[in-house]
Amino acid sequence: MSKIGFVGLGIMGGPMAGHLVKAGHEVTVYDLNPESVDRLTTLGATGGGDIAETVRDKDIVITMLPQDEHVEAVFTEVLEHAASGTLYIDFSTITPRTAEWTHTEGAKKGLRVLDAPVSGGEPGAIEGVLSIMVGGSEADFDAAKPIFEAVGKSFTLVGPNGAGQVVKAANQLVVGGTYALVAEAILLMENLGANAVAGLDALAGGLAGSTILERKRKSMLERNFKPGFRIDLHHKDMGIILAAARQAELPIPFGGLVAQHIAAARAMGHGSLDHSALLLVAEALAGKRAD
Repeated sequence: MSKIGFVGLGIMGGPMAGHLVKAGHEVTVYDLNPESVDRLTTLGATGGGDIAETVRDKDIVITMLPQDEHVEAVFTEVLEHAASGTLYIDFSTITPRTAEWTHTEGAKKGLRVLDAPVSGGEPGAIEGVLSIMVGGSEADFDAAKPIFEAVGKSFTLVGPNGAGQVVKAANQLVVGGTYALVAEAILLMENLGANAVAGLDALAGGLAGSTILERKRKSMLERNFKPGFRIDLHHKDMGIILAAARQAELPIPFGGLVAQHIAAARAMGHGSLDHSALLLVAEALAGKRAD
């Protein structure tokens, strides 16, 4: 078992750290929210007093943080306090450029670096069935497999450092577009007299089937948008996608439209809701709801 320092215990990081504790690893955790640390210590983790204490003398350092600037700030301390040879795994969703920076700077200090963004949302984190997209070397990927096995259902090496973030951007593009189309399909059925519950059951069993339809069709029909992954975070991810497309000099017209739908949801005050709340945008465009 490994000695692990884990920084970032939000709705994704908390359950993931918990799975590592249950798997028998010696896990030291840190978060700005003391209550998040307390929840993990009740499971058997050790609370770190600060980032330096959390990452010092560890075999593996893990971060799960909201945005690039948070990763940059924490990784700066990792560079200062983690030992040469430490394996650093970043599960955050950030830009490919920042992931490449962690690799370049980490290599100067003798750190082994993987970018490993995840898909599956809060339910996937709680159930330990995340899909993990990994950028880095094959040797480091192999070394990290016990970690991935504890928190995920599937994990794939998709290329060199930064490639994990590229694939995660592609994932978020598809997810956002699927939510937008499912929202329009719901309204189409509801407004033309079809049984939308039965209709979505039929769609889920056919070629249009997806994990989104499997997990979210009931809550969308009920207009239950309790967040598993907030609109605010998907809005951030769409910025990453548009920047990556610009870097690649690729037009993504449908992706741009999805980004505008998500931006509209945020502008309407729905940023704290689940990204399935794109249904509220579709309803507003159709004049079906005041909000």
